[in-house]
Amino acid sequence: MKILYVEDDPTARSYIQRGLAESGFEVDVANDGERGFELASTGAYDLLLLDVMLPERDGFELLQSLRDEAVDTPALFLSARSEVADRIRGLNLGADDYLPKPFAFAELVARIRAIGRRASAEGDDGRLEIADVVVDVPRHRVTRADQEVELTPKEFQIFEFLVRHAGEVVSRTMILERVWGYGFDPYSNLIDVHMNRLRRKVDRDHGLRLIHTLKGVGYILEPREGTPEETG
Repeated sequence: MKILYVEDDPTARSYIQRGLAESGFEVDVANDGERGFELASTGAYDLLLLDVMLPERDGFELLQSLRDEAVDTPALFLSARSEVADRIRGLNLGADDYLPKPFAFAELVARIRAIGRRASAEGDDGRLEIADVVVDVPRHRVTRADQEVELTPKEFQIFEFLVRHAGEVVSRTMILERVWGYGFDPYSNLIDVHMNRLRRKVDRDHGLRLIHTLKGVGYILEPREGTPEETG
C-alpha cells in the first residue's frame, strides 16, 4: 500500500513515516496542504493520512479540493482536533476515518489495514460483495442469492455502511452520524426500527445470517451460519 502522509510537525512526520515503513508500507510525505494537494492529485496513492491544522491549506480544505476534483483516494485524518464536530466534518467531507491525537501506533496500523480491506472489497465497477450479497453502489441496488432486496434510501445507506465495515463493530452513534448527520438525537429509536427492517429484508429465509447485534455496543456484519435472527 502506497501512502501519502501530510503533516507539518517534523517530529510526528518522521516518527509516523519510519513506523509505517517498518510495518511494510511505502510512504511519501508533504509538510503543508498545498504540497499535499499537488501530490495527492496525481492519484498515485492508496491512502491519504491528513493532519487538519496544516499551513497553506488545512486538511479539511485539502480533502474538499480533492473530492471536488474527483480524486477519491481513501483518506484518514490524524488530528489533535478531537471534538465531535471536527470528526463529523471530516467524515462528511469524504474521509474514511478520523483518529484523534494522541493515538497508539498499533491502532493507526489497524485502521489503515481496515481501510485497505474495504477498498479491496470494492470492485472497479463500484460493487461490494460479502457472502452471497452484492451491493451495487452506483445503482443503489442490493441482491442476495441473485434476488433483489428492496431497500429504502436510508436502509441502503445503513447497509452500505455496514458492508464497508464488515467484520468491525459499528456503534449506533456511528450510524446516526453517517446517515442522519451530526446533531441528530442519539436516543432516537430510528436505528432500532431500521435495523429490524434490514434484518427482515436481508436475513429472512436465509440460514446464513449477516446482521448481528452486540447488546450495549452496536452492530456487526459478518456471515454466521445458523445464528438465530436477532431483534433490537
